[in-house]
Amino acid sequence: QVQLVESGGGLVQAGGSLRLSCAASGRTFNAMGWFRQAPGKEREFVAVLSRGGTTLNYADSVKGRFTISRDNAKNLVYLQMNSLKPEDTAVYYCAADRKSFFTRTVDYWGQGTQVTVSS
Repeated sequence: QVQLVESGGGLVQAGGSLRLSCAASGRTFNAMGWFRQAPGKEREFVAVLSRGGTTLNYADSVKGRFTISRDNAKNLVYLQMNSLKPEDTAVYYCAADRKSFFTRTVDYWGQGTQVTVSS
């Protein structure tokens, strides 16, 4: 059974940092990454990193502040979030796919972890 389990969310002040982790089990994936969904908004792409590193992309809104990384041996993906802003407040979802990139449909989703940035 495939599972993606996120951890590391929480409450932080603006300018602070958080690191999200996602542990995958049940199979290995090529693309792993993160999406987020703020209240009243659609889910949006944040970052993706392929297993071999050939795909590495960030949303413009997080470039220079967020860093995605992964530990292939442990089937983990991380999102280091620095210089957090109130507009980063959202539920963050881990995503994984057999392809090396994300399309409109993603193979697997985690349950989400809440990130709240106070001003």
